[in-house]
Amino acid sequence: MANLLIDQTAEREHDMRAMDSMCINESQKQHKWYYNLKYLTVGLFFGILFVKAEVISWFRIQEMFRLQSFHMYGIIGSAVVVGMISVWLIKRFDINTISGEKITFTDKKFSKGQIYGGLLFGLGWGLTGACPGPLFAQIGMGATVTIVTLLSAIAGTWVYGRFREQLPH
Repeated sequence: MANLLIDQTAEREHDMRAMDSMCINESQKQHKWYYNLKYLTVGLFFGILFVKAEVISWFRIQEMFRLQSFHMYGIIGSAVVVGMISVWLIKRFDINTISGEKITFTDKKFSKGQIYGGLLFGLGWGLTGACPGPLFAQIGMGATVTIVTLLSAIAGTWVYGRFREQLPH
């Protein structure tokens, strides 16, 4: 009986996390502080790569939104293709994480909230020339005005968390 209750609770939490866009593949292992240094290293590498490839360039982003250049579409399209192939490989060969934990994929249901969120995201991206990933690379490269965009993104995340129950999902 207790196992059934635990299974139902775990399933309910999984469903809630999947709907809330929270991480459902959260690691259950505890690691030492230095375990995360590899993520810092990869983050620095990608930051440098973003700067060199001009992915964080406000001008490149504006060119994309004005349909004046293929540069950003090529990078985004390449990332989508690599992501598709990666997910296929993970599913096909049942690949686990580096820690040996199983990777699971959960189907998401479409909702009108995704349209509203996508429009807001695109509007912010077009106005500021920055999306969440490159914000830190832009700040690191010296574009300190981007701190305003970072603070706005944090405020928007807080507002979403505060009013998430009233928003369409």
